[in-house]
Amino acid sequence: MRKIKKKDKVVVIAGKDKGKIGEVLKVIPKRNRVIVSKVNIVKRHRRPTANEPGGIIEKEAPIHISNVMILCPHCDKKTRVGFKIIEGSRKVRFCKKCGEIIDE
Repeated sequence: MRKIKKKDKVVVIAGKDKGKIGEVLKVIPKRNRVIVSKVNIVKRHRRPTANEPGGIIEKEAPIHISNVMILCPHCDKKTRVGFKIIEGSRKVRFCKKCGEIIDE
């Protein structure tokens, strides 16, 4: 189980986009990276093809998972994530600040 998942709200804690808040669009576990909406925007030059025109495209680049912290949906603070086992065998994430369960 991962501490950060797709569709989590996260805040960037290091780098050029420090302080920005966004939603996780994709998690790349093999490289320990996440793609966050409107964070770490880069420009890419695209060659025109039969279907798409060329030009300079702005898109999100991956950011290291250690540079983001999850935003607790209950207390609205950036927090570390812990794990609990509830109902016998169900593993869930919880906020270390307020103790509420993050997973629905």
